[in-house]
Amino acid sequence: MKQALTSEPSAAELAELHREHLWLHLTNHKLYETQEPPIMAEGKGYMLKDVKGREFIDGLSGGVWVVNVGHGRESIAGAVSEQMKLLPYYAGSMATPPYIMLAAKLASLLPSLPKVYISNSGSEANEKAFKMVRQYFSAESTGKQKYKILYRNRDYHGTTLAALASSGQEERKTGFGPLPEGFAEIPHALCYRCAFGKSYPGCNIDCARALEQVIGQEGEDTVAALIVEPITAGGGIIPPVPEYYPILQEICRRYEVLLIMDEVVTGFGRTGALFGHQHYDVQPDIITLAKGLASGYMPISATVARKEIFNRFMAGPDEPNGFFRDISTFGGCAGSSVAALENIRIIEEERLTENSAIMGAYLMERLKELEQLPIVGNVRGQGLLAGIELVVDKRSKQPLPEKRLAQIVAYAREEGVIIGRMMRSVPGCNNVIYMAPPLVIDKPGIDRIVDVLRNALRKQL
Repeated sequence: MKQALTSEPSAAELAELHREHLWLHLTNHKLYETQEPPIMAEGKGYMLKDVKGREFIDGLSGGVWVVNVGHGRESIAGAVSEQMKLLPYYAGSMATPPYIMLAAKLASLLPSLPKVYISNSGSEANEKAFKMVRQYFSAESTGKQKYKILYRNRDYHGTTLAALASSGQEERKTGFGPLPEGFAEIPHALCYRCAFGKSYPGCNIDCARALEQVIGQEGEDTVAALIVEPITAGGGIIPPVPEYYPILQEICRRYEVLLIMDEVVTGFGRTGALFGHQHYDVQPDIITLAKGLASGYMPISATVARKEIFNRFMAGPDEPNGFFRDISTFGGCAGSSVAALENIRIIEEERLTENSAIMGAYLMERLKELEQLPIVGNVRGQGLLAGIELVVDKRSKQPLPEKRLAQIVAYAREEGVIIGRMMRSVPGCNNVIYMAPPLVIDKPGIDRIVDVLRNALRKQL
């Protein structure tokens, strides 16, 4: 095995070390036996540069929809550096000033959810939510066994086994079974491929009303919570219709089911609102946050909850539910809290949420132009979170083969634009090209993304 280089490596040396040692996320490494692995070296704003000096528009905010404020923010790096010199870390039952100030800031942004639990990643934030819910109901003396978590088909909630069990994307689960029990699925909310064969608005919003049927099937005394993404991200970019969440919330409240909103992707301006659920008339009981919380400058996540939920853990010190029986080791990183605080300051002072709304509307306007192409079935999105569903023909809606989507993404990258394609979120529907550029994107950047995408699509005709 080759040893790591002690001097600054060349692009060729990095590629060799990449092949020798890396095990990347969601990557078929067989490809790199014949292809050069892409290696990014630096970035500024919405632009990236690889180790060979080639420049790219970052249409995916760091690859997984994270870098909301854009690359190269020296003020975040500086704030983290100064905090590290003071105190890098302290956790457990003691806090640090940045930890406290971040909790207070998040509570000011989400005043109905004033209790903040800091952890390390979106997957962990959702795991914490599930544990909170189960311990919350275990403290009741009603005799009910409320422990089941419902989730929505096509939504995604993380990589841990429980988070996977609550995700409606079968390909991500393959090979990891048996998954934990206590999870059940409700239908997706994609009008373009309605699970009930109906058309909006004459559909009675059956996709939302199906929640009550699933609660009945599972047993209303066993269902503890429902977790959903406000706007489905990795399952195909699916904004539900306006009536959807009020119906869902009414059913949850009627059956004492806690509503968890997974804002890991949609939080902090991505959708043109500070939080994705704010596009709807809905008030979650718990919200999970991660990616845009610190824009990837440091790893951090949060699970925020109503005070009534927190109060269930305020029994006497000797009682079994006197505290939340869990810990997040790296939830105590003071540097991460400082990065999040500075990131939020940038979003607010530079009005990046407003820019997301304006540029998102422009992006959708430009993408709608592509609907004239015979392989473009449906354009959808909210803010700077957009997707195009590609089909063999518009009448049958037969999905465009995955190989052809890969060709579209590869062509765009060769032209200096990074966009993505979905995994098989549901069988036969892995046919969505998506983009989620940093919130600092401007019209020239969007024009370049759409123009390159149009040329890539035309090559498939």
